[in-house]
Amino acid sequence: MIRNRTGLVSACLIAAAPLLAGTALADKSDDTMRVAFTEDIINLDYNFTTKREYIIISELIDETLLAINPSDGSYAPALASDYTQVDPVTLDVTLREGILFHDGTEMTAEDVAYTYNTVASGESQSLSGARIEVWFDRAEVLEPYKVRFHFKQQYPLALQDMAIRVPIRKAGTYGTDGTIDVNAASGGPVGLGPYKVTSFEPGDELVLERFAEYYDGSPKGDPSIGTIVIRSLPDEGTQQAELISGSIDWIYDVPRDVAENLGNMPQVKHLSGPDRRIGFLILDAGGLAEPDGPLTDLKVRRAVAHAIDREEIAAALIGGAAAAIDGARHPSELGCNQQVTTYEYDPEKARQLLAEAGYEDGFEMELWGYRDKPMGEAIVADLNEVGIDATLRQVKLDSLNVARANRQISSYFGTWGGDTAPPIRQHFDPDSDRNLSGDAELAQMVTDAYVSLDADEQSDLFAKIHARITDQVYWVPLWSYSVNYLTDPDLDFPTDDDGFPRLYKASWGE
Repeated sequence: MIRNRTGLVSACLIAAAPLLAGTALADKSDDTMRVAFTEDIINLDYNFTTKREYIIISELIDETLLAINPSDGSYAPALASDYTQVDPVTLDVTLREGILFHDGTEMTAEDVAYTYNTVASGESQSLSGARIEVWFDRAEVLEPYKVRFHFKQQYPLALQDMAIRVPIRKAGTYGTDGTIDVNAASGGPVGLGPYKVTSFEPGDELVLERFAEYYDGSPKGDPSIGTIVIRSLPDEGTQQAELISGSIDWIYDVPRDVAENLGNMPQVKHLSGPDRRIGFLILDAGGLAEPDGPLTDLKVRRAVAHAIDREEIAAALIGGAAAAIDGARHPSELGCNQQVTTYEYDPEKARQLLAEAGYEDGFEMELWGYRDKPMGEAIVADLNEVGIDATLRQVKLDSLNVARANRQISSYFGTWGGDTAPPIRQHFDPDSDRNLSGDAELAQMVTDAYVSLDADEQSDLFAKIHARITDQVYWVPLWSYSVNYLTDPDLDFPTDDDGFPRLYKASWGE
């Protein structure tokens, strides 16, 4: 059951359009693109952050050893010019020469080894370190432009982690006396990317300037726009009004009806593209937050899956390429197994399963969420329809992370996207606090799948993992996403197949 929650916003803006239309548009002669984010930007060091907004910024100011082609997931040289797998647990990486940090110093193997060894240390508690800890042991400088990576175990996805997670920092960035200052680069790292930080007011405004000495041959190409200003504007109505007035040039993740309405105005261009982000419900099947709670019963979890009208929510609240999904991965990704148990929208079936489980009168359920509140509200409305007394608890991501780590969450609405890595490892690894399944055998299968160098064995394991997750409803696959952008009509902004917004590709039209 869907109710329009965004039409009022768009109607108000359209009514205000005649007033805003008289406002002078921003002068593009200053070669500045002005961007608005809903989320507050507090920490610019992607080694210690996770949200998509931080990934977008990191793509502008940072570089990794490798890059991933968004159209097919293949690896491309970035800071590294070449690599050799010496043996299953040893990888040699050769670096490009002459690449400069934003302060003019040259990057060498010492910087690469320092970065990896530092973020992987237990003291740093870096999110980049958490990503690579399953395989990374240590990095060793062999030559000025050659680094040897020693693995804890064979790990076929190490290159993927190098491509999407660990931006390189100058040696000494986080300290040189044995202690680590985790906030050393939070106000703006000395990066290697196409743009450098010129000013930053946390929670307010970030100003980036194109780096004149950015290296030739980068997979990011040669960025066109000279200056990018990113502002934190939590109120979406304010973002839209400023776009119409000409003081903002680019916003994203706009509700479909708002994007379509405002896209009809001469001051605004509407773009829509695919997105590999997926939505899902995580359920406390293992009783980690609520021992012997309703969600530990498979029939109850299946009832929850049947209760949600995924197709209607995706079509009404997202639109574009969004669609219901049946598995724990976006259907377009390589290796995605769709031979899984599916749960059609069937409220009567949901009520029947609840009755069989002894909950014919329903039960109370708190659904946590940190983004896409309209979707969370629609999920809760569908659960209410079958007799589940569900309420939405919308919080900031940091609050959800803390509550989950403390085993205080029995269900939450989450999303995953931003890179080509599937969410299975992060949500079903035995050591992950995201893993609420309580299924030790599944966790072992996940561990085995990510260390196997045998392609056939790995494929078979992933097929079994996908099937088990859906059959046991450890989470409810919901939908894929479609991205709506609103931009200045003069701005050319290419959209990639993976739906990730790469601002360095933007340019001003003739």
